[in-house]
Amino acid sequence: MKLVPLGDRVVLKQLIAEETTKSGIVIPGQNKEKPQQAEVIAVGPGILADGKEVKMEVKVGDQVIYSKYSGTEVKIDDEEVIIVKQSDILAIVE
Repeated sequence: MKLVPLGDRVVLKQLIAEETTKSGIVIPGQNKEKPQQAEVIAVGPGILADGKEVKMEVKVGDQVIYSKYSGTEVKIDDEEVIIVKQSDILAIVE
């Protein structure tokens, strides 16, 4: 199933947090707080606000940081994604 966001909404896939110790042991981040970093997997067309077109600043494939308590978590085809408004995205990671 494919999600097509409406308006100024963006679909994000959360990145998995892993921690590596000094000796090189990788500790999965399952018990830790979820990071606010994600990859953009779908972008809406934008909206008209006060008669002006609001341009979408992100594109598919961008890695972004989003607000901690924003968005709606949805499970599609055994994959969890988050749908947020563009204004909830704080930065693009380059």
